[in-house]
Amino acid sequence: MTKPMAALVGQTAPAGPTDAQIAEAHRRLLADSSIQFELKTADPPQPPPDWLVELLRLLETAWPVIRVLIWAALAALVLWLLYHLVLRLKDGEWRWRRKGDAAAAESWRPAEAPARQLLADADVLAAAGRFSEAARLLLHRSVEDIQARQPDLLRPALTSRDIAALPAIPPQPRGAFARIAALVERGLFARIDLGEGEWRDCRAAYEEFAFAGGWRG
Repeated sequence: MTKPMAALVGQTAPAGPTDAQIAEAHRRLLADSSIQFELKTADPPQPPPDWLVELLRLLETAWPVIRVLIWAALAALVLWLLYHLVLRLKDGEWRWRRKGDAAAAESWRPAEAPARQLLADADVLAAAGRFSEAARLLLHRSVEDIQARQPDLLRPALTSRDIAALPAIPPQPRGAFARIAALVERGLFARIDLGEGEWRDCRAAYEEFAFAGGWRG
């Protein structure tokens, strides 16, 4: 059962802390280092150095020119890449054609044993100083070799110079034959016998025409 109202009214309220107690509590609070009463503000940002400001100003002023140079450099790089790509493609095509030419030239090569016998016979003439006869022997036998491989290619009216210009003959053997024909015809038309140096040139040309490796680069 609750106490009568009169009894409650008659009781006094508990006394609060004194001023001295409040002052002591405040002192202790201020003395506590774990509590931060002031907010520390960040240091104001430092201005950039003068050299950086000057550099940025120069870049801003020169940016239109720099932009043009950048685009020009990119364009040059693209052109350089395209150039080397085209070179590689052409090099591959050239190698493919070269292999095809070498295969075609191989079919024109005379048998090795008769070719070496021919050179031996020509060397006998050359050893006797008959260089023009030795060169003509190589030329005539070369014509016979061409006739044996392409019976319908040569006609009686064709000269050795005409034969050397026939496109049906692959470039490598045609070039070797043309060297022999030019030296022989020059000696005939000028009525001057060939010398040893000219004979050696004819002999080297026939070796290119007849023997393996003579026209392989």
